[in-house]
This record gives sequence, C-alpha cells and structure tokens, in this order.
Amino acid sequence: MSVLAHGIGSRHDLPLSPFYAFAGAFAALFVSFLALGLLWSDSRFRGDRAGHPIPVALQRLADARPTRVAARVLGLAAALFVLLHLLLGPDGPERNPAPGAVHVLLWVGLVPASLLLGPVWRLLNPLRTLHLLVCRALGRNPAAGCPLPAHLGLWPAAAGLLAFAWLELVAPDPASSTALLLFFVLHGVVHLAGAARHGARWFDQADAFEVYSGLLARLSPLGRRPADRRLVLRSPLNGLDAVPQTAGLVATVCVMLGSTAYDGFADAPSWITTVQTSPLGRTTAATLGLLAAVALVATLYALCAGATRLISGQLRHPLTAFAHSLVPIALGYLVAHYFTLFVTEGPRTVMTALGTDNAVAPEPPLAPGGVATLQVAAIVIGHVLGVVAAHDRSVRLFPPARAVAGQLPLLALMIAYTIGGLTLLLV
Repeated sequence: MSVLAHGIGSRHDLPLSPFYAFAGAFAALFVSFLALGLLWSDSRFRGDRAGHPIPVALQRLADARPTRVAARVLGLAAALFVLLHLLLGPDGPERNPAPGAVHVLLWVGLVPASLLLGPVWRLLNPLRTLHLLVCRALGRNPAAGCPLPAHLGLWPAAAGLLAFAWLELVAPDPASSTALLLFFVLHGVVHLAGAARHGARWFDQADAFEVYSGLLARLSPLGRRPADRRLVLRSPLNGLDAVPQTAGLVATVCVMLGSTAYDGFADAPSWITTVQTSPLGRTTAATLGLLAAVALVATLYALCAGATRLISGQLRHPLTAFAHSLVPIALGYLVAHYFTLFVTEGPRTVMTALGTDNAVAPEPPLAPGGVATLQVAAIVIGHVLGVVAAHDRSVRLFPPARAVAGQLPLLALMIAYTIGGLTLLLV
C-alpha cells in the first residue's frame, strides 16, 4: 500500500502518555458538559442568519465574474494536468505527481481550503464547469432538469465518499494510474449523466467532493447568508448549526468518520496479518473491515439517537437532528490522521509536479511529541465542539426539564468516539 494512503504515524512515533491523553480528554468532555448544563440554558446559535458582513469591496471581488472564471479555469487545468499525467506519465508516486495530487492535495488539501475559504470545490469542480460549458453550447439553462427525489438527499455523495475511501484504503494499488483513471472515468460519467438529467443542483447533493467540502466549510468563519447572499464573518458554530437536516447526512458523516478510523488501524501489524492470511483474500477482507468500521460508527450513533428519542419523548427525527454535531468530530479525526501526510507529501508532490526528479519529502515541521499533542488536541477539540453543538440543539428542541438529560446519550457517544480515536493514535 502506498504511503499516500496513510497519514497517521505508528505508536512509536507518538511519544505521549496514553494515561494523560485519556484523562485530559475525559476531563475536557465532562467539564464542558457540566458547564454547558449550568450556564447555557437557551439556544444561542442563529445558523445562516448570523454573521457580520465583510467589506463591500471584498464581496465584489469574491463575486466578480473574473474571480469565478479564474477558479473554474484553475479547476479544469488541474484536472487536465492530473489526467495527462495518469495517461502519459510513469506509474507510481515517486515520479508521477498525479497520485499525490489526488490523495494529498485534493482529498486532504480540501480540509484547510474549505475551513479557510468556504465550499471552494463548488467553484473548482471541473465536472460542474464542463456541464456549464456544454449547457451554454447547447443554449440550455444549467439549472434546468428533473427535480431530485426528496428521499435521495446526500445518499449519492455518501456512496461516492465510500468508493473513494475504498480506492484509497483498500485497493491493491491506490496510487496506480490505472486505478485512478478508472475511478475518475466512472466518477465523471455518473455525475455528468446525473447533471444532464437533474441540472447543476445534482452536484450540490451527489458529488462526493462537493458535499465533503461543503460540510467542512460549515466550520469556516467565512459564510454566506441565504437571505441577501452577503458574505459574512461568523462563529463556525453558527455555520455548523445551519447544516441542512437532509436524508443521507448521517450516512455521509459516518463514512467520513468510519473510513478515517479504518485508516487508523489498517497499519496495525495484527490487522495486516489478518488481511494477508484471510481465506477471503486481502482485498475482500480489507473491504469488509472498511465496511465494518463505517457500520460501527453508524450503529453507535443510531443507538444514541434512539436513546435520545426515548428520553425526550417527543423528538421525531433524532438521527438528523443531531447529525451536525458529528461534523467537528470528523474534522478532528481528519486533522489527527492526515496532518503529517499533508505537510510532508504535499510539498513533495508539488516538487515532483515542477519537474524535480526523485523529490524527497521534507521533515514534518513538528517533532514527534508536537505531532502527538496536535493529534490528541484535534480529536478532543472536535468532540468538545460536538458537545457544544449538540447542547445548543437540545435546549432548542427539548423542554427545559429534559434538555440536559436528553444529552446524556450524546455524551456517552462522544466518550465512545473519543476512546476509539485516542486508542487508534496511542495504543
């Protein structure tokens, strides 16, 4: 398996005491839960209504046609660059920048890009741009098409994320040109056909990378108010509160969480031995492991939602009501697992793209102890933000007498996810 498919160091790379890490994590969760229960009795988040408008000049620059055209051209040029290197370049990430561009600059790079700039893939998406160009050539409105079924929601995006996770973490050679070409050909055909039938709104709900970027962008301080289309600076938790309660949202976030968790234990010697000696074969065993990780995350959340409904006595859709609280947890996992990959393989990929032969990845900017601290902090902060988001939603939905009790299943879930996340890092 290529190093591009793994972002987490081994246990020996993380010189941090598991006792202090677990103790600190539990203390942070319990203290935040108690403080919120005592001091936060009314909902404070206003979702898409919140935020302070940015200066008009910056708004005009961001919305200017040249800015948007430049972003679309950049996305098309990057896609063409990757395709040409996959078709004509040498195989393997050592001499070909295309695998690194996909697994590192695209998949991992979308995390900081979306957090800083919002849902950037919506502008960069080359498939959306191709659809737009074809529609203009045919004199057709890009938004025209059959309405999407209400029950479809984000399910296509969840399936797309799972397919990419399989390519990255399970495929025998995820960095091979053949595997990447096959994935992107199928990806392009499916989404261009979907957009041809349903219009550009198809990408909003079905494109895995757009949905992935859009969910992460909910935690960006930069947002846009739907009412007047103004760009605003806001608390990231206000953006998180505005995550639509759409069908397939839970599945999408559970794929993000479960696939990252699987990446955390896929390098464990015991698991490597299991898949290599399995009578089912390596690929089948690894596929089942990936599916089991996603299913475990989803099952724990479903049990939590069921318990929340029993305690509240009135919540009709607990699965989607609190799904937004999983987004910062997924972000924490992504940062913890892929930080070292991005800061080492990212520059090496750029150097390879610029023509440097046998480019060497730079040393991480942090020592092993610093990396360990960052990873643990990312997981803990992600869970604390999840507790805050869940608490604010609880005091809005539940009667005051049940607002705190209704969160106990969510607290138990956060503890379970924290134990799992820290175990993958430290044990």
